[in-house]
Amino acid sequence: MAAKSDGAAVSVEDDNTPRSLSEPGIPAARLRCSAAGGQPFTLLDCCWVLCALLVFFSDGATDLWLAADYYLRGDYWWFGLTLVFVVVPSAVVQVLSFRWFVYDYSDLSGGDGAASGSGAAAAGAAGAAAAGDALSTKDGEQRGGSAAAGNAANVTPVYTSSGAPVTAGRVGAPQRCCSVCMWVFQTVLHVLQLGQVWRYIHALYLGAQSRWHSNGPRRHFHWQLMFESADITMLRLLEAFLKSAPQLVLQLSIMIHGNTVLPLQGLSASASLVSLAWMIASYQKVLRDSRDDKLPMSYKAVIAQMLWHFFTIGARTVAFALFASVFQLYFGIFIVSHWCVMTFWIIQGETDFCMSKWEEIIYNMVVGIIYIFCWFNVKEGPSRFRMTVYYSVTLAENVALTAAWYTYRGPHTSDSYALVVVCLVACSFALGTFFMLVYYCWLHPDGPVLGSQWGGCVDEGVVGAGGVAGVIDACLTPSQGSQTDMVITSPPRTLPRTKDTGEPVPGDRDRDSCLPVFQVRPSPSSSPALLHRTSSSSRAQEGPVIRIDLPRKRYPAWDAHFIDRRLRKTILLLEATSAVSPRIQYRSSMMGSKEVLEYETTV
Repeated sequence: MAAKSDGAAVSVEDDNTPRSLSEPGIPAARLRCSAAGGQPFTLLDCCWVLCALLVFFSDGATDLWLAADYYLRGDYWWFGLTLVFVVVPSAVVQVLSFRWFVYDYSDLSGGDGAASGSGAAAAGAAGAAAAGDALSTKDGEQRGGSAAAGNAANVTPVYTSSGAPVTAGRVGAPQRCCSVCMWVFQTVLHVLQLGQVWRYIHALYLGAQSRWHSNGPRRHFHWQLMFESADITMLRLLEAFLKSAPQLVLQLSIMIHGNTVLPLQGLSASASLVSLAWMIASYQKVLRDSRDDKLPMSYKAVIAQMLWHFFTIGARTVAFALFASVFQLYFGIFIVSHWCVMTFWIIQGETDFCMSKWEEIIYNMVVGIIYIFCWFNVKEGPSRFRMTVYYSVTLAENVALTAAWYTYRGPHTSDSYALVVVCLVACSFALGTFFMLVYYCWLHPDGPVLGSQWGGCVDEGVVGAGGVAGVIDACLTPSQGSQTDMVITSPPRTLPRTKDTGEPVPGDRDRDSCLPVFQVRPSPSSSPALLHRTSSSSRAQEGPVIRIDLPRKRYPAWDAHFIDRRLRKTILLLEATSAVSPRIQYRSSMMGSKEVLEYETTV
């Protein structure tokens, strides 16, 4: 029996052969990350979630307040537009959030008295892994099924923190009552447009539990916290660009068109702008925290990134509002043309975010909407050239839109007022560019943009810590290194890489946008043995392994086990049954065709 994920074969095996921790070939940083159990949930993390809740409420409340004010003033046209940009995006996000809840909770609730197929399969895989058996997904379905069935009788029911025990028997009346109450509660929450609020509160609960519990439960709660954080940031980012961005342009256009600024208009526009900048920075932080091949982003870097997007988006939306106040029809044509060009540019870059081709196209179209307002990295590799091209185009568009408004503005706009507005656009864009440089030159998680990545990559510390394997791991670029080892430890928050002294290495050469001067490649004869020894020794202390028959997605894409909800269930079930944390292992894209065929027929 095997757990599968959208056509990708998944197998679970347990390898607990005792080995010495000092055996050569074990990456020191990876062992340290596994032993540490991830970075704990701190008071600063709690304050960040509470501030995110405050931003969410302030953005929605000010928009509704302003819509009511328009209605009382008799401005029914502005009232209708303001309300539409609040209700429609929120409804779309709530439908998506509730759909995720239905998928996550349906297999765990056991409302009809039995677990569904995927939940039972994952539970059987978890039981077999806990009993020490290896499960196969190809050329071994009967053998794996019999192994799982043989061990299922000796496996205790699997419990998770968010649902009922997965058992084959009948669910009792109290359990069924709790399940019905949860369904009713979530339905009412999403109808009231409060799905994200519940997810934020749930994230606070999971963070507190991960901090207060011992090592085993802490890992389980930390996995749940990372999954919940990923869901929140995806939902809020979508809502920000469907609601906050159009609302910001609308309110600025009304202010410029009427040549007056109401306090509520300024409050609503400010809340929308803060929400946009906040969600972009928060998304990048959670994405980095979810990947073990990237260093986590500090809160100083998050604040710098927020200021960067705050001022660049501010300049962009003011330029939009100025042009739209004079040329309404041409503004619509400009927005559609810009979106088409950016979407084509993104598709041309061949992104790899989703599990299917059509989902990828839809995702690219959504990112094209984001590109109307700000930069958003969607492709692995050096991004300086692409970012330079984007901001050059943005600067030219801002200048053209502002100049067109200045030339054809109405007679009621004085020259002094127009000059102040033009200076505001220019200064805001300049400040945004300044904070962008601050972020990349001083606060980037991988070190300064002109740091030591231009030097050689072999030093005595690396060789001493991991031998030849350490040299290979240090010399490969991050994407290559991750494709070679393909192992993700739990929890997925990265710790700084270490030398043999155990101290963090400052300015680690981990940047996704830099290339090494040279690479040390293993010989074809010794490469499979070396990689097998390294992966086997690193598995020695970490128990069950979830092997996914897919190459790992490269940063800045989410890993498949974050966007595929069936993989999430498998991970959480294994966390509940295994004494040590399970690991996720993706298929290496560096294998040759013969090696890939052998992998698929033996695993």
